[in-house]
Amino acid sequence: MSDTIPVTPDPVAEPSKPSTPLPKNACDSHAHVFDPEGGTPLAPGSEYKPSYAPLERYEKLLQHLGFARAVLVQPSVYGTNNRFMMECLKRKGPTGDNSFRGIAVVDSNVTDAELEEMQRVGVRGIRINLVYGGGVDFEVLNDLGNRIAPLGWHVQFLVDLSKLPDFAQRVESLPVPFVVDHIGHFPVSLGAELPAFRDLVSLVRESRAWVKIIGPNRISGRQTPPFDDVKPLVDPLVEANPNQLLFGTDWPHVKLSTPIPDDGSLVDEFANWVPDEAIRRRILVDNPARLYGFDR
Repeated sequence: MSDTIPVTPDPVAEPSKPSTPLPKNACDSHAHVFDPEGGTPLAPGSEYKPSYAPLERYEKLLQHLGFARAVLVQPSVYGTNNRFMMECLKRKGPTGDNSFRGIAVVDSNVTDAELEEMQRVGVRGIRINLVYGGGVDFEVLNDLGNRIAPLGWHVQFLVDLSKLPDFAQRVESLPVPFVVDHIGHFPVSLGAELPAFRDLVSLVRESRAWVKIIGPNRISGRQTPPFDDVKPLVDPLVEANPNQLLFGTDWPHVKLSTPIPDDGSLVDEFANWVPDEAIRRRILVDNPARLYGFDR
């Protein structure tokens, strides 16, 4: 692995406390953790080296912010080697304190026994990465979709909708539910009238798609909060169907071209986007409980 691969800066050491308290059993639906011992090799094609972001540091952040539950997403730099995330889930998933779930990255070589073990420790979906190196693409979905359907899993897409205008057509025949990361991961300068985004709003309205309203710093035209220019994308999704939305910190904020954000500020940003307390509770508590299988 080349030493020229950039190292992701460490997350903010002392993030602010959110000014709007989170409801009981709030879930951070999107975060990554990394092997602090460096024992997990980076996958070929990885575009960054991870920061110091072990499970213990993430647990402290959750407590500080007020989250009781979390979803770990397999980082692209580990490819299909889910070992470290699985170790974390054995402590924090259904076999542990039952507060975490996970999203794995697999390919067609994964065995049924491996899928069943992932299910046992708390994996509830697979991620298809169409943006960064180290992911898996659409070609595996014909087989994998049918294999994960009996487990009650879903597919989570990291996709730039501006570069895949036919996304809605491509996912139409999926045999499982699907989730779109980062509000579609396209620059806000393209606006809510982007045809692929309008298609996504329609899928949300019809309860056919879930969307994670996370990572405003990745798509905003601004370097730091407030990311007010992202709200025009959030508004039509909330209006369409708040029962299909999720929120997450995106900690520890890998592969950014902008400053590492303060996680407390991101939580406050979400509260500003969604001022209705009942809708916030749905997005933070009820929706992740339904999708990831937490107790209500």
